[in-house]
Amino acid sequence: MKIYILRLLVVMVSFSAMAQHSMKAKALLDEVSSKMSSYHDVYVQFDYKLENKAEDVQQDASGDATLKGDKYVVNFFETTQIFDGTKTYTIIPENEEVNIALAEAEEEGAITPSKFYSFYKEGYTYDLGTSKKINGKTIQYVKLVPIDTHSEITSVIVGIDKKAKQITTIKQIGANGTETTLTIKSLKPNQQVSDQKFVFDQEKYEDLGYIINN
Repeated sequence: MKIYILRLLVVMVSFSAMAQHSMKAKALLDEVSSKMSSYHDVYVQFDYKLENKAEDVQQDASGDATLKGDKYVVNFFETTQIFDGTKTYTIIPENEEVNIALAEAEEEGAITPSKFYSFYKEGYTYDLGTSKKINGKTIQYVKLVPIDTHSEITSVIVGIDKKAKQITTIKQIGANGTETTLTIKSLKPNQQVSDQKFVFDQEKYEDLGYIINN
């Protein structure tokens, strides 16, 4: 009987510790989200890396993004994507075409530019990971695991600068072994970006001879 009670106490303590870690992880993510949401706009430069060692696949690229509320402009892989809050415009100079699509309900928990600081709020459980000193900054890692057991993503590791309350890295680990890492090189808030930046000039691209696909 004493052994049973001891085991039960160990389990209870373990669950209590896990719950506290989860609450701390969620609270830290909420602090970051709250701070970034308070900005008028944000300009971000980033590095992107996709790697699957089993398939011997590696892809590296750099890009930048301007975020303002739900709107964004992203320059990445030699394309520009504009989201004006209603439609997404993907401009592909190599093909001289623009693809226009209505905004659809985004997949729960999906990491999209408009959800960059809020994607974690739905569809995940949280766990506080390790803390490391990198280039003089204390980076706290938070592990997110999809609640959906059939998700193609096994986990997302978010690195957070504890002092600045800014995301430094997001690593998404797929069930197929693919790891996709986004590393923030620089972040500049409050550039006072005009809403005009998120307006697609269709006439301009028609004059350039681009094919417009609605």
